[in-house]
Amino acid sequence: MSQETLIKLESEGDERGVGKGHILYSQKNKKKLKERLRLKKFNPIARKHTWYKETK
Repeated sequence: MSQETLIKLESEGDERGVGKGHILYSQKNKKKLKERLRLKKFNPIARKHTWYKETK
């Protein structure tokens, strides 16, 4: 059974809150990474890179 599972990443938005709530899906190896991810990805709504946080 594969340890890589689908996770949901939700945008925190930029300084003014533009693009908050945008959702991306990615995969994560839960065996190697136990803690929640926080990644900087491109947000098409805000048209810039913003922080994305892993949610349930």
